[in-house]
Amino acid sequence: MKSNKALTYALICAAAFCSRQAAAVPRTVSLSGDSLTLVWKTDGRGYTLGSVEAFGIKADAPRAAGLVLYSAERPSDDALAPAEYGGDDSFPGDEYRYIVPSWREATCAVALNRAGTELRYKPSKAVRNTDGSVTLSYSGKDFDIAEVWRIDGKDVAVSVSLTAHRNGWYSIATPSVLAVEPGKLDFAIIPGVLHGSAISSDFCRSYAYGWGIPALPVVYRERSTSTLTSIVSSTDGITLAVTAEPGTAAEPWGDDRRNKGAWRLGLSAMNRKGELSPTLYHPVLGHDDSYMKAGESRGFAFRLTFGNQGWWPVFKHVAYDIYRFGDTLPMRSNRRSLTDRLYGIHRYVVNDSTSRWHAVEFEGDTIGAQEYLGGVYMAKRDAMKNADYGAMWMLGAMTGDSLLTVKRLPYALNFKVRQHNSAPGFLQGASRGQYYLRDSRRFVEEWGPYTEPIATTYYMLMDLGNIALFEPENAEIKELIRSAADWLLRTQKTDGSWAVAYSDADHSEAFTDLKDLRPTFYGLLIAHRILGERKYLDGARRGADWLISNAVEPQEWLGVCGDTRFAPDFATVQAAQALMELSDATEDSRYMDAAIASARFYTTSVYTNPIASARPVTVKGKPLQQWQITTAGLSYEHGGIFGSANLHGPILLASHAGMFVRMYRITSERIFLDMARAAAIGRDAFVDDVTAVASYYWATMNNGAGPYPHHAWWQMGWITDYLLAELELRSDGAVSFPAGFITPKVGPHRTFAFADGSVQGERASLVMLPGKTAVDNPNVETLLARNDSTLFVMLLNDLGTTQTATVDIAGHGSHSITLAPYGLEIIKVPSEK
Repeated sequence: MKSNKALTYALICAAAFCSRQAAAVPRTVSLSGDSLTLVWKTDGRGYTLGSVEAFGIKADAPRAAGLVLYSAERPSDDALAPAEYGGDDSFPGDEYRYIVPSWREATCAVALNRAGTELRYKPSKAVRNTDGSVTLSYSGKDFDIAEVWRIDGKDVAVSVSLTAHRNGWYSIATPSVLAVEPGKLDFAIIPGVLHGSAISSDFCRSYAYGWGIPALPVVYRERSTSTLTSIVSSTDGITLAVTAEPGTAAEPWGDDRRNKGAWRLGLSAMNRKGELSPTLYHPVLGHDDSYMKAGESRGFAFRLTFGNQGWWPVFKHVAYDIYRFGDTLPMRSNRRSLTDRLYGIHRYVVNDSTSRWHAVEFEGDTIGAQEYLGGVYMAKRDAMKNADYGAMWMLGAMTGDSLLTVKRLPYALNFKVRQHNSAPGFLQGASRGQYYLRDSRRFVEEWGPYTEPIATTYYMLMDLGNIALFEPENAEIKELIRSAADWLLRTQKTDGSWAVAYSDADHSEAFTDLKDLRPTFYGLLIAHRILGERKYLDGARRGADWLISNAVEPQEWLGVCGDTRFAPDFATVQAAQALMELSDATEDSRYMDAAIASARFYTTSVYTNPIASARPVTVKGKPLQQWQITTAGLSYEHGGIFGSANLHGPILLASHAGMFVRMYRITSERIFLDMARAAAIGRDAFVDDVTAVASYYWATMNNGAGPYPHHAWWQMGWITDYLLAELELRSDGAVSFPAGFITPKVGPHRTFAFADGSVQGERASLVMLPGKTAVDNPNVETLLARNDSTLFVMLLNDLGTTQTATVDIAGHGSHSITLAPYGLEIIKVPSEK
């Protein structure tokens, strides 16, 4: 017999109950807290939950019997035919080789909640225990079960124990406490995988993209669920979250390896009957620990949280109070500071060998870019790409390194110019594709012969816009911006939207089953800032207005990675930053409200589990502690049922960190700041010691850049953006530097160093000076700025505890400093500019 806390507690209470001599069976039994009352009633055949009152709002409970799923044989892992679940025969398409296996997993009988026999039960006995808890118990031919319900702070904590009477596969479902009529649904969310305010008749789009709630009671895996809860809110004002107790789901990393393929917790927004009622399953039928011999027992512990202010406060309660997300920051510390990594990345990107830089002849120019060894349409391991033009020009400006300014940037600029489609016709002004293939000498898009409007925003307007900030007199760049922006205006529809893509062959719309729920409008905002013409701002507003109505309000999004058929991804948080900037440009608060809503929603793309701990783990033979490799605090590339999180876990590229710091300044909501810091600080286990470049995917641990050498530029960009956001926050705006544009395509980080900023009222330029400073504490960051008279050494404490450090400044001796928790100190010395 297996044992855990939930099982032990439930068995003790059940035993106490069975030993009690009751004169009569009570017709009702209730459990009450400060703002909650649950009442069970018996009809003579067993107890069901009869009524729920939360925060003064009364609701009828579903009166549903309890549910255990059973199968004598292990359910098949084979996918069902699309006709069996209302899917499309052609979806997602065999060409999407990265996501087809995940889609097949997600359409097996267990995932679609078709597996097993339903064993319904009504507890035949109910009693209030001396500690105020309620025990409900049932004994039948198939199993015995005991449920213990108790008030625990804001939650109802429930412990269930099941003892099997015959061999087979079992799964315990959480009881249905509240069922919301479809017409009264306000919002439902299983963070990372499901969200919506209505039930959708389009199974594939709702299940794969989160565009509404699937009409089937599908069961999601824990591996891409960022917070292990199912939340449903009604228009009556009640919100209910059902959350698994920590330790129920599989740990992403065991003792010495990843728990790949484990499925210990299932999550659904519906019960098995298809009612909107948050429901969890443990163990999952046919998976880990679900096989039981007669006489064996299993336990399942979970919590019910009621709220009356929508899903957002309940979500934060689950993250902080149940999964103790706040515990992760006090455990964190650095082995290497982020600013030390910036200098290491600088050395990496200017080394032709390690960064895999290539310069080739194309259309009379020498174009330069880095190898890209991931999957690309028509590529034969000959793809080239530049990732973050803003970071490239920024690093050149901050260092003055001729290896960049003379030997790299001119050829990267040629690459960008040739990426622009200058041929007359429908596509004139658009991007020719984000990759260049050396062997076939052509630009291509990631996953097919099509042109996306968002790609023109990305690879023309974002990149060219950032270059224009550093080269304001470059007339050619401005004309390319004008050409690209005019193409966006020509292809913008009357409602303000764009097509997802156009076929390169006949210019017909591609992906007509999808909507361009992405911040394509941002390209026009860039054009307005660079060129100053009103028509671009007007176009940006039309696009943003459409996006707010169609993406922000229903929280339905589309991603930008063609290889996963645009599974929702970091484009969502880009939209938040883009809307913030549009609000600044127009002084229209609607855009800021939409930015805040989008950022809040993106927090559900950040893992808040498992709880950080000092548990010993081994990674590639190296002893570490669990907090050093935890997924908690990291965001997805893309989640859902077939995003890369299912195979590789989250990513280390924390592009959202700086924007989250900025969002904290606006909202004062702590979750933004904590998530930013949890993503950025103490992630050394994923950093290659030699190159200072972090792995992209969590699952690869410290493999470095791997097949993505261009990612080093994104790391340069997001780290700088994050540190400057912290600097502005901690100085209360006394230290700030002008920000450029978002970079394509991994999130909302921005570029800097194209113009002077201000340090405590003095003009100064951001600089990187290798060897100028040395700090003996890796938890202290060092940023530099200078003017003609002063060098500013700006020191940031990464931790929530006081830190001391010795700062050596070449030519100016040593300085001993003490930094308050998350503090800032600035040392001023004469400049040697």
